[in-house]
Amino acid sequence: MNKFLKLVNFEMNRFRKFFFVLLLITFVLQFAGVIVTSFSFTHRANKMMAEMSMTPAQFVKENGYASFEIVSKSLWFMGPIAICAVVLGLYIFLIWYRDWFGKNTFIFRLLMLPTSRINLFLSKAAAIFLYVLGLIAFQLIILPFENALFKGIVPSELKYDLGIRALLGSNEYMSLIIPHSFFNFVIYYGAGLVSIFIIFTGILFERSYRLKGIILGIVYCAVAAVVLFSPFIVAGIVLKNRIFYPIEVLGLSIITALIVLFGSLSVSGYLLKNKVTV
Repeated sequence: MNKFLKLVNFEMNRFRKFFFVLLLITFVLQFAGVIVTSFSFTHRANKMMAEMSMTPAQFVKENGYASFEIVSKSLWFMGPIAICAVVLGLYIFLIWYRDWFGKNTFIFRLLMLPTSRINLFLSKAAAIFLYVLGLIAFQLIILPFENALFKGIVPSELKYDLGIRALLGSNEYMSLIIPHSFFNFVIYYGAGLVSIFIIFTGILFERSYRLKGIILGIVYCAVAAVVLFSPFIVAGIVLKNRIFYPIEVLGLSIITALIVLFGSLSVSGYLLKNKVTV
């Protein structure tokens, strides 16, 4: 366990600078978005009320109240989240390939470490997953401050105050990123973790068999994805929920996720031990 934790710490340190850059981008762009969007709305409202001799109540009656939703659905707010998602998505591949194509073929040193090779696999997956959780935690920390800034800029007679929970629920994308319940959080991010395992296994197929491994990796990822989501496919498309209750679909999805999870671990362990070449 101690060696595994050292590997996780090592992998996280390798991406640390990029992670802090992502945090900075998110902080700067989102707060800039709050300021720009809030002042833009306030300016537009004041201009309209002045030109049409409207009271704030009349403006609200015709245009509705403003809420933080106008910020959370803007490119200023969602753009940094998309950037973080893309960077971490690319890093799923880079975390392996830089060890092969980086300076001095670093993968050779990693494979020769006095620890089980599957720990390399698990430490890389854990590092990515922890960085995802770190970005989510950072978003939750700054969200109340962004909401407070919005409230401070937009006049009270023109805005509708949303609590953090309601704020998250008003944006379907935020509801996926930060689920309303711990149960949904486990389901969504559990599926995400299994997906990382699937992609890692596909990468190891390519590293083990080169050109032939590309085909094997794609086929494995496709089959694993079908198995992972088969309960929802069967219930939602084939049977249209006529046989399975939601709790039964959930139970089946957990079973298939565990099958894919342990299948990926087994295949990856075999490839790392017997097939991967430097």
